[in-house]
Amino acid sequence: MNPLLKKQIMAITSFSENEIKTIDACFEYEEFKTKDLLSAMGKISNKIFFIIEGLARVYYLKDGKEITTYLSCDEGFIASYSSFINQSVSFENIQCIEDCEVLSISFEKMQYLYTQIPNWERVGRILAEQNYLCMADRVLKLQMIPAKEKYLNFLASTPAKIIQRTPLIYIASFLGITPESLSRIRQNIS
Repeated sequence: MNPLLKKQIMAITSFSENEIKTIDACFEYEEFKTKDLLSAMGKISNKIFFIIEGLARVYYLKDGKEITTYLSCDEGFIASYSSFINQSVSFENIQCIEDCEVLSISFEKMQYLYTQIPNWERVGRILAEQNYLCMADRVLKLQMIPAKEKYLNFLASTPAKIIQRTPLIYIASFLGITPESLSRIRQNIS
């Protein structure tokens, strides 16, 4: 099993060596290039991705504009969770910001692990809870916090790789501000 994935799941709960082998067999290694879509809107999102190395975002389109809702990099999970959990058509795209190496698990394999390994349900629950908390926190900040504070919170709580390598237009969209406002904020705090 990939040591980074093993570290992440073992941080949630413990598994026997046989269980680790079963889990490992359910993940598929994939490579994607910059701008490739891991999952496309209008289709059912059938996979959760663990990023071994790379940078990706989740976004949707509103009035022709891309609205970034989530950013993830090395050792992070990314998915269109609503579509994945409900097996319904996704309204989001998951796009590589740079080349990505990922391990993916399909909905079917996730369900299989739930039936075969009781502790795997804890992994699924924790991933869903983290996704919910991230979205709830983002909605609250978008509506209640001034733009400068949003950016300072982003700097304080986001992995350096995301901050340094994500195009500013995606960061501005994620924060719910215009690229021009973000540029002004960055100039004022530097």
